[in-house]
Amino acid sequence: MNTFHYRDHALYGEDLPLQEIAEHYGTPCYVYSEAALRERYHSFSAALGDNTQVCYAVKANSNLRILRIFAEMGAGFDIVSGGELERVLRAGGDVGKIVFSGVGKSSVEIRAALNAAIFCLNVESAAELWRIADIAADMGKRAPVALRVNPDVDPGTHRYIATGLKESKFGIAMDQARHLYLQAAQHPALELKGIACHIGSQLLDLTPLGEAAVRVRALYDELAAHGIALQHLDLGGGVGIRYHDEIPPSPADYAWTLDQALQGVAVRRVVELGRALAGNAGVLLTKVEYLKDNGSKQFCVVDAAMNDLLRPALYGAWHDILPLHQSAEAAQPMDVVGPVCESGDFLAKDRPVAAKAGDLLAVMSAGAYGFAMSSNYNSRPRPPEVLISGHQHRLIRRRETLDDHLALEENPSL
Repeated sequence: MNTFHYRDHALYGEDLPLQEIAEHYGTPCYVYSEAALRERYHSFSAALGDNTQVCYAVKANSNLRILRIFAEMGAGFDIVSGGELERVLRAGGDVGKIVFSGVGKSSVEIRAALNAAIFCLNVESAAELWRIADIAADMGKRAPVALRVNPDVDPGTHRYIATGLKESKFGIAMDQARHLYLQAAQHPALELKGIACHIGSQLLDLTPLGEAAVRVRALYDELAAHGIALQHLDLGGGVGIRYHDEIPPSPADYAWTLDQALQGVAVRRVVELGRALAGNAGVLLTKVEYLKDNGSKQFCVVDAAMNDLLRPALYGAWHDILPLHQSAEAAQPMDVVGPVCESGDFLAKDRPVAAKAGDLLAVMSAGAYGFAMSSNYNSRPRPPEVLISGHQHRLIRRRETLDDHLALEENPSL
């Protein structure tokens, strides 16, 4: 669906002109489409079928209202911290559909997960497995676990978001995993639930995903031959989206890839999708403060910065930048930069822009890893988050104030 679109030269989100949002809430401002979130979830859920549990990756966008929307649709949740667990619980998520990933789970987080009775802990190392076992035994519980294996498959994506290679910090090598499963099967405080695997993010070619799934299936078959009957296979997520001119795989493509790799294996599947569900459902609105020409380079200085949207500075990521009102003025190549005191503070490089001071722009495809990665660098309060639904809009996180930002610090004047 074309959630963000031009109508009479004005950029709309669903049935609302984004100019109205900017005027009401100010800029910078994150805006999300409820219709887009729901449509993407239903598309993947329908394509994958009843035997697959779609878990939303909370790290992509952890706003409580967005989590509630996914919970209402029956989504599970992939979490990577105790804070995300608490968010899912407060949003009404089903604890029986929560998987806990991440390489550095603390003892406090493990206890919280076991107390909440989540579906599964995805274990990233032998040390973590035995810590979980010790804690579960101390609590008088059996910990539901799956080992996250590292299949050593190159996902063909940015090195920062490739997680299935030997040099990655994520997962357990296949040979080590075999031995750990056999050992864990003898431990009374561990309940072996499945196998987990996630090779990376922003996957545009699903061939590596299929290769990884084949290797997971081989391990599943080998363990079954040793009498270890597992209940599910967690194939991760990572399906890419369109930021610029990419042709991302469809939900049907994703389902077909998994079906081919796991043909004949009737065990339940779990997938963890974040960017694919939320990425194109959000934009960041920003205002042009100044145009600057230093003789060899032109700059469009806006009020959003790397603290609001880190992806361009961190990954060199591309986000389309569109005017809220189309103009007949000729576009000039400019760097779109923010006020933060860093040369790396940019939203776009050498991008054709037709704008003047006071104009409003939309940074597209900012629904995932936008606000979730934001910070208060340069003592900048973080922007608000707004949800639109048809003609309606609602504030789902207010703009921070300096008082919010400073409240946790000692006041030296007292």
